[in-house]
Amino acid sequence: MSKVKCDHCHLEFDESVMIKDGDLHFCCKGCQGVYHLLKAEGLDSFYDKLGDTKLQPATTQTEDLQKFDLEGFIKRYVKQRDDGLYEIHLIIEGIHCAACVWLNEKVLHKLPGIIEASINYSNNKAKIIWDPSELKLSKIIETIRSIGYNAYPYDPKLQEERAIKQRRDYYARILVAVFATMNIMWIAIAQYIGFFTGMRSDIKNILNIAEFALATPTLFYSGWVFYRGAYYGLKNRFINMDFLVAAGATLAYIYSIYAMLTHTGEVYFDSVTMIITFVLVGKYLEVLSKKQAVDTVDSLLGSLPAEVVVVKDGQKALVSIENVLVGDIIEIKPGEKVVIDGVIVSGEGSFDESSLTGESEPVYKRKGDEVLSGSILLDSVIRYRATKEFSTSLLSNIATLLEDAVTKKPYLEQLANQISGYFSVTILSIALLTFLGWLWYTQDFERALIVAVSVIVIACPCALGLATPMATLVGIGEALKRGILFKEASFLETTAKANTLVLDKTGTITKGKPSVVSEERFKEFDESIVYTLVEQSNHPISKGVWEYLKSKNEFTLLNVKDVKEIKAKGVEANIQGHSVVGGSLEFLREKNIKIAYSGDNSLFAVAIDGELVVLYELSDEIREQAAYAIGKIKELGFTVWILTGDNEKAAAKVAKKVGIDNYKAKLLPQEKSAFIEQLHKEGRVVIMAGDGINDAIALACSDIAIAMGSGADIALSVSDVVLLDEKPIKIYEAVVISKRVFRAVKENLALSLLYNVVAVPLAVLGYVNPLFAALAMSLSSLTVVGNSFRIKGVKWMLG
Repeated sequence: MSKVKCDHCHLEFDESVMIKDGDLHFCCKGCQGVYHLLKAEGLDSFYDKLGDTKLQPATTQTEDLQKFDLEGFIKRYVKQRDDGLYEIHLIIEGIHCAACVWLNEKVLHKLPGIIEASINYSNNKAKIIWDPSELKLSKIIETIRSIGYNAYPYDPKLQEERAIKQRRDYYARILVAVFATMNIMWIAIAQYIGFFTGMRSDIKNILNIAEFALATPTLFYSGWVFYRGAYYGLKNRFINMDFLVAAGATLAYIYSIYAMLTHTGEVYFDSVTMIITFVLVGKYLEVLSKKQAVDTVDSLLGSLPAEVVVVKDGQKALVSIENVLVGDIIEIKPGEKVVIDGVIVSGEGSFDESSLTGESEPVYKRKGDEVLSGSILLDSVIRYRATKEFSTSLLSNIATLLEDAVTKKPYLEQLANQISGYFSVTILSIALLTFLGWLWYTQDFERALIVAVSVIVIACPCALGLATPMATLVGIGEALKRGILFKEASFLETTAKANTLVLDKTGTITKGKPSVVSEERFKEFDESIVYTLVEQSNHPISKGVWEYLKSKNEFTLLNVKDVKEIKAKGVEANIQGHSVVGGSLEFLREKNIKIAYSGDNSLFAVAIDGELVVLYELSDEIREQAAYAIGKIKELGFTVWILTGDNEKAAAKVAKKVGIDNYKAKLLPQEKSAFIEQLHKEGRVVIMAGDGINDAIALACSDIAIAMGSGADIALSVSDVVLLDEKPIKIYEAVVISKRVFRAVKENLALSLLYNVVAVPLAVLGYVNPLFAALAMSLSSLTVVGNSFRIKGVKWMLG
């Protein structure tokens, strides 16, 4: 029976077992599927580049695809968005370089129904958004597998197990490489001594064979990770670092075999083992460093229980966190973590909120107080009523934002990836020219080959690719430890470039909980009317009046209709047949109500049926360390402004207390945004910090929007940065961390470029041997990683 070559893997099989597809022949359905996929995606030029090289037959796992479409799987791992789209975070197994990221993103984007597919190189995590009416998750997984990778849902608990497995695999390969290298070095020393003292040819041949025996498992077992990475690089027409390492080691290995068999020239088996060992150890340390950088993010969800105790009709039952409904009563015991937001209904105790706010001091809470997911109960037994489902709780929102942050690429990272894409091809071209030049100059094939191998091995595109993602990942993790959540890595860069800070007064500089300090009545009135009016508003001043009235008496809510709230002005309604208006003095004057009053504090006036009846004066407490924080921010060269809708005297009073010279009062939301636009025209890069409730327009206009408030839904939606700890000093810390990260990124890029600019010419000139080249290449990557971890030293700057 005649043999026929498979059109994908190029292996030969009996014609009887081949799958015929027109004029094409395939050894299996896997090869047939990959061939047609590459052709459909316009990537079939891969076969021209492949030449006669043989591949392993493609295999496609289909037996477990159905589980990805099961309702339980979807509910656990897939987020169903408000717009009807589905979102999932996957770990893509088998990614070795930026080329792998490019291929997966490109193929996924060509699937009908895919809205977004972005992959972070530093942790192989992919964020995928798709339309479930057009595409099933199983099809997405199948597509990823069909191009040589594997995908599984991101789960911090399982992620740790896979990380341990990966480390063990690297460790085993390193052990083999180190054992071979240590033994081959003794033989190499004997070879070098024999070169000067003379050695019989038969003994030299035995030593060469021994070196060959040690170098072979090192190259093909320990170095398998580089061959695998090189294969996937070639598969998507991309020359990566793995290809450079594999090519350099293989060339030295093949030449050494030739020299051993022909007894001409010297063997370089020691260089082969050294290249593989040094680079593999460097890669292993890089894997450990990436894992350490990701640990801060993973630890947020890694220790979450899968079930909680729900109390219903006096009976306790374990319920999956995904199945807890709003209104369910949850019981937690000392040492347990809150996983769903709620309000305490019985019991009292201390909560550790350090994972959210960065503050180590426990917070004491009692009946009626809010508990936030992510905090840990330290003592007592508490029952609380769930106010949100798990998917909308604070911890879940934070986790989603963090996943987005490490997935979205800053501009500098995109630029570095583009440069590294051409880098390896350039190095191969330089190596070829170097080989030809040395061969022409010396007429020595051996010398020319070894110099060319040194050029290939010493170049390091990996350092360039790691420069930005490692620094931003470490920076995001460090910020999270301090209760600062960046929603995108790119916002670190923008924050670092900012020079103007605009602050809202109420809820940002002050605590946002003004309390009544005095009350002036102008005539007798029913306080239930005022109580009913302020109950309709969420503005902090209205809430302050509501708290004041509630502390005086128990009021009954009256019949109310035609409620209208005007932002930054006040609220009006018809209550029990009376026309009632409450708010700022200017608002009441607009309603033609006569007022002759002025004060330093915030004022809330109430008129019933067109006549002023009462005026409440409120004062808001300045936040802790606000003046100190403003001073530190100004030391960074920032111009600081206060924008407030409050009266002139109240604004001036607060500005003076915290040391701010620039302020504007009596501003409506649209006037705040107009002022920010004016700053933009002056060339200013503006950070706006507000409470996320009344400042949505201004926040949207700023370059960086910082929302104050632990878990306010509006804050999470409109901001670029969320301060989980509501202290102004956190704004300063966010700026310092951003500047440190941006500096580290520039240092990393400079280090990687400088290394290659110096190292490659030295190798071309023949001053570097393959051993030193392998060591230098590994050290360049580790230098970039190490410099990124210096960001953790920012704690000494912040205290």
